[in-house]
Amino acid sequence: MSRTLQAPVTVAFDYTRSTGPVIGRFLTGLRDGVVVGGRTSDGEVVVPPPEYDPVTHAALTDFVEVSPVGTVMSWTWVPEPVKAQPFDRPFAFALVRLDGATRPFLHALDVASPEEVSTGMRVRIRWAAERIGAITDIEAFEPLPAGAEGDSPAGGGLVEDHPVTGVITPVSLDYVYAASPEESAFYRGLAEGRILGQRCPSCGKVYVPPRAACPTDGTPTDEEVELSDTGTVTTFCVVNVPFLGQRITPPYVSAYVLLDGADIAVLHLILDIPAEEVRMGMRVKAVWKPREEWGTTIENISHFAPTGEPDADFETYKNHL
Repeated sequence: MSRTLQAPVTVAFDYTRSTGPVIGRFLTGLRDGVVVGGRTSDGEVVVPPPEYDPVTHAALTDFVEVSPVGTVMSWTWVPEPVKAQPFDRPFAFALVRLDGATRPFLHALDVASPEEVSTGMRVRIRWAAERIGAITDIEAFEPLPAGAEGDSPAGGGLVEDHPVTGVITPVSLDYVYAASPEESAFYRGLAEGRILGQRCPSCGKVYVPPRAACPTDGTPTDEEVELSDTGTVTTFCVVNVPFLGQRITPPYVSAYVLLDGADIAVLHLILDIPAEEVRMGMRVKAVWKPREEWGTTIENISHFAPTGEPDADFETYKNHL
């Protein structure tokens, strides 16, 4: 049996959110070198401030500036940092109760070894050289030198007339995708310019990409079927909204195409036609990239384009919407 295929995959996007008045105030403080906490109805001073009082559930309105110096309450050592952690060398994560606060605050503690960390040690904030209104404006905590019980100055105070109102956080997930034997055969077929599916011996349905078992009755699929690269648009959407990394200028169409001989539609692009002219039932054919660009990927098919044939009758695809 041929070896199953594997490939590294990265799913990434920039998560954009508005901060609101409470977190916005906290991030504005970080930008300006000030740590802002919130005083709750039971007298606790919490950093970062919660948006709502945990006891009364009322919106929090009492804000307190606390010291950038504090005490380590607990900690854990990170001997092998991973991607996107604060440092690419060993460090600690610590819960630090800043002076003036009653609840601890989690952040990185920059020390060379676990022997340099202890519960109860005094630490201070090391501010980033350039601050933008993000949690990374605190580069890390660092041990407070003996006799240096003062603040660690950073800015000139909170500038409330230019508040931080939004943040953009890159989110990324790296993993290795391992294809099943049936999927591996499908991808190898694409590298040869063929579209392969699997037929269920019980109900006769043909699935593409192939599946190891029929989702209708659970019967293992056992017959490889080569399908046409021509099919029918069943449903579609017009993409009008631009987004980061977009390779096609909107508007364009993403559609489900029911390949001739298949019983499940595949999702792909419909191009070479104005978006407003795409319709259900339209007959389309795969447009393959030049052979020298082929790999074991569905991207060997650049897109689908109209064939010029008459539209398919609704009865022929109504059960595949």
